[in-house]
Amino acid sequence: MIIEEMTMPEFEQGLARSRTVLIPFGSVEEHGPHLPLSTDTLEACEVARKAALLTPLFVAPPIHYGNCRSTSCHPGTISISTTTLKMLFKDIVQALYSHGLRNFIALTGHAGGAHCSALQDAGEEMLSSYPDANFAVVTEYLLARDEGRGLIETPGDAHAGEIETSRILHSHPHLVKGSAPREFPAFPAGILVRDKRRYWPGGVWGDPAKATAEKGARLEELVVKKLVELIQTVETCRNES
Repeated sequence: MIIEEMTMPEFEQGLARSRTVLIPFGSVEEHGPHLPLSTDTLEACEVARKAALLTPLFVAPPIHYGNCRSTSCHPGTISISTTTLKMLFKDIVQALYSHGLRNFIALTGHAGGAHCSALQDAGEEMLSSYPDANFAVVTEYLLARDEGRGLIETPGDAHAGEIETSRILHSHPHLVKGSAPREFPAFPAGILVRDKRRYWPGGVWGDPAKATAEKGARLEELVVKKLVELIQTVETCRNES
């Protein structure tokens, strides 16, 4: 049940089928010279929609912006603060809770450390605010990386490399524009740098040349399977006061 495509009566009727909602979080962030700025959002939305075909649940409209620190100096990246991100998550949950939803899963396609921590912090804070609700925060990219072991050839592949290029070649091939060189940036240990692009010029962390649409299809299938398992676990959790 895709909320942005539903009417008011359809939403109300859907509550009889499910009290679970996936909230996709993405980013507007550089993904090398070959992938769209919306890569993280596209990946999360594709997986959420596929999961909704396999088990009854609501899929909320995506949040297109995230907190992006390492890529903040790269053209096209639009980063929001962790405070804003937390409040977006909380406000969306508050509205959906008021309509009867009780299982909330933040599905983030962006795997930045501060970004994920902000979502987790918000979820932890909401545990006490909504004692009859269940919460989960899952990183879509990390599911792809972990489930894709044995399929992915590039050790340490992390951003706009083999994994993400494969995913977009499968789901949105028309948005892949050319190719990009292999890149593994090295930031100075422990030092906070202003010009992050100096240490990461190409915006790739991995090897896009090893990407294929076939790998992308398999990765998506694996992530959807794992996500559905998580949804079913969340729905059977006993709420604790």
